[in-house]
Amino acid sequence: MKKKVSLITTGGTIASREVSNGLLKSGAISGKELAELCQLPEDIEVKVVDVLQLPSMHIGFVQMLQIRQAILEELEDPEVEGVVVTHGTDTLEETSYFLDLTIDDDRTVVITGSQRSPEEVGTDVYSNLQNSIYVAVDVNLRGIGAVVVFNERIYSAKYVKKVHSSNLQGFDSFGHGYLGIIDNDTVRVYQKPVIHEVRVIKETLPRVDIIKCHSGQDGYLIDQLVAGPCKGIILEAAGRGQVSPHMVEAIDQAVKKGVPVVLTTSAEEGNTYPAYSYPGSAHDLMARGVILGSDYDSKKARIKLAVLLSAGRDVPDDAFHR
Repeated sequence: MKKKVSLITTGGTIASREVSNGLLKSGAISGKELAELCQLPEDIEVKVVDVLQLPSMHIGFVQMLQIRQAILEELEDPEVEGVVVTHGTDTLEETSYFLDLTIDDDRTVVITGSQRSPEEVGTDVYSNLQNSIYVAVDVNLRGIGAVVVFNERIYSAKYVKKVHSSNLQGFDSFGHGYLGIIDNDTVRVYQKPVIHEVRVIKETLPRVDIIKCHSGQDGYLIDQLVAGPCKGIILEAAGRGQVSPHMVEAIDQAVKKGVPVVLTTSAEEGNTYPAYSYPGSAHDLMARGVILGSDYDSKKARIKLAVLLSAGRDVPDDAFHR
């Protein structure tokens, strides 16, 4: 009996076609066309589900919820071994973590894309797609949540990042490594996450914004966000979690007005931590009610805070310790 995989397509470079002067139209190729172009293994049956045909920067919370719903509908079939989602690379890391955090099923959800279009020389479309299908049916990856497959490597959705704008080695996971590889159609798993966190969400997600902190910065942006529809703020701070002292008053007021503020670091590795005692330090901000974001990067912290807020509850101080 053939193994069954559902292939959910959402657009992106992996489904793009040249339209003029070397410019690409994202999502121009349907999922069926894409599957037909790829030499899929004969012992795996692939069901194609077209959900979106968008560049990935056109994908926001509304579209992430659509993708999640499509996955859940496919997982209602007990014969489906796993799900593969094709996605543009620019926001792939964000959608991947959202799916990882909100899908409670032991079967593997694989997210992949490509740095080159199907028609370009040296395209990575077919290898990434084929490898993702092999990973989706591999029993050794059951129960660990969503993973990203790119350039023959398997990454945890929580820590994967796009690290190059065009190179085929477009994704990496600094400080954490990859989970395994696909070598000549064989999946080899080397490590697994200890914890897979799943959260309950509602039908909509609240607005959460990111502020990248820099030297001499004041609280203007924070004040503007608090005055608008923003429901949560992520601060991408320096080092252990330091911001300019000129921001402190605005941060303090945001917390007092009930807007959760999460502190992350712009460093590629390491945690936010109360290591210093001065205005604008992580210790100072934590005393004012700011939540330390541990080793989450700002994009992943934004996804998690939005998911936590969607449940309509207060965000605990240790929410980002997992």
